[in-house]
Amino acid sequence: MSDIFSLEHADEKLKALDAFIIEQDAKEESLIAILHKAQDLFGYLPSELQLYVSRKLDIPAAKVYGVVSFYSYFTQSKRGKHTISVCMGTACFVKGIEKVMHEFSEQLNIKSGENSADGLFTLKDVRCIGACGLAPVVMIDDKVFGHVKPGDVSNIIAEYRAQEGSET
Repeated sequence: MSDIFSLEHADEKLKALDAFIIEQDAKEESLIAILHKAQDLFGYLPSELQLYVSRKLDIPAAKVYGVVSFYSYFTQSKRGKHTISVCMGTACFVKGIEKVMHEFSEQLNIKSGENSADGLFTLKDVRCIGACGLAPVVMIDDKVFGHVKPGDVSNIIAEYRAQEGSET
């Protein structure tokens, strides 16, 4: 599979996106909801997809890009199957999260914002997860791991890799 995004071969996803757009009463005012749907369908919002949305809504591509680049929820690059969010908030930082982040980075051989070679993980640092009582905190997808130590990282990664093995 190529890393180059193409709207070709995405017919079913585009049909679903088109149907969602049609359901919206006020198209331009629904831009964020439409972008959420597009990202849910495609996994990310590359420039080709942003341009498609702008044409469907008859709004400038710059406006779509402005929204996508402003909100941290949206991503313009392909993500791994699981997103590892490492909380860099004050409570987590004071309790040593930088060592945990370093361990994830080392074991996955990636930096924040990158994907693992196997496409399984995306590593990112976030300002605050909102679980300060569990500091230091890591969140993988929607699951929160509290009181994480660098020594826990290999077991956490192994848990997700084992899940992938059992799904195939």
